[in-house]
Amino acid sequence: MSSWFKRKDKGIQTPTDKKKDVPKGLWYKTPSGKIVDTDELKDNYYVSPEDGYHVRIGSAEYFEILFDDNQFKEFDKDMISKDPLNFTDTKKYTDRLKEAYAKTNLNDAVRTAVGKSLGKDLVIAAMDFAFIGGSMGSVVGEKIARAIDYSIKNKVPFLMISKSGGARMQEASFSLMQLIKTSAKLAQLSDANIPYISLCTDPTTGGTTASYAMLGDINIAEPDALIGFAGPRVVKDTTGKDLPEGFQRSEFVLEHGFLDKIIERKNLKKQINLYIDLIENLPIRK
Repeated sequence: MSSWFKRKDKGIQTPTDKKKDVPKGLWYKTPSGKIVDTDELKDNYYVSPEDGYHVRIGSAEYFEILFDDNQFKEFDKDMISKDPLNFTDTKKYTDRLKEAYAKTNLNDAVRTAVGKSLGKDLVIAAMDFAFIGGSMGSVVGEKIARAIDYSIKNKVPFLMISKSGGARMQEASFSLMQLIKTSAKLAQLSDANIPYISLCTDPTTGGTTASYAMLGDINIAEPDALIGFAGPRVVKDTTGKDLPEGFQRSEFVLEHGFLDKIIERKNLKKQINLYIDLIENLPIRK
């Protein structure tokens, strides 16, 4: 072996503070195995330029993508969940909430805000999967309902960005009531002739799919997002049948008539506002 690859002096040790570690998070590996620089990923709307994989992002990133100059006014920022059932499974619900607050720096699984998008006011409710799997509890339902109230009062179009594992079991029937509440509010929004765009992202499942996620004037999704009521594994176990390829992915759902369009993340802002202009019969913004 060449002396290039041999250490001549034995017992050399490098002090810990002198070691050059690769900073964590510098690279991102997509499910197909493609390696992407994280800065490049951010510049590309958190989509891998190698294979088009849409990395899961949260409300902060969607607000940045959709609001002009990332300027917005957030609603009900400090609203937090109670524990009306004193629920305990493997741990107390109150402890789960404390862990979620600390881990995510969020107060619940949805954030709501109003701001300019292509120069015109837009209300956005964006879910965060990082907070207890994006589960829908009383706070999620109430924040969405209040955001819709703002849209109705001020005649501002409403965008819902769903990313959820479904209803929050720790709140039991209180959680399920949010399906009814949000659906009723969206009916009021429709009666007021105010546009509602629903964007399904990976994953959109359970109670969210059974309520607001599928009630848009226009229902759109990001590529290859999981969209369904029960997940593919549960459906397969229940029916005992092999599922078709791509079952419950955006493309499959579009093909079977439950979506209007699949839109890549880089085109979301333009396309969402195009739909709003068309629904309101206004000149199309460039």
